[in-house]
Amino acid sequence: MSYVDDVALELAQLALADAERTGEDKIVDQIGELLGASSQTLQESYLTFVRVRRAEARARLILAARVDKVKD
Repeated sequence: MSYVDDVALELAQLALADAERTGEDKIVDQIGELLGASSQTLQESYLTFVRVRRAEARARLILAARVDKVKD
């Protein structure tokens, strides 16, 4: 990965963890806006990683629910 991707991934992970811990999703958007004001490239990469992480989490929940259903 490039430096931009490395930074974007780390920021996405930190923002999503903070949102989960606090229950406030606004931090994810705030970081995105902050990045966009300085670097559109970094913002785009960050938002991509946020979407990927959220999609991954949803997919894992669905798969876990299917495993639980089969066990019952």
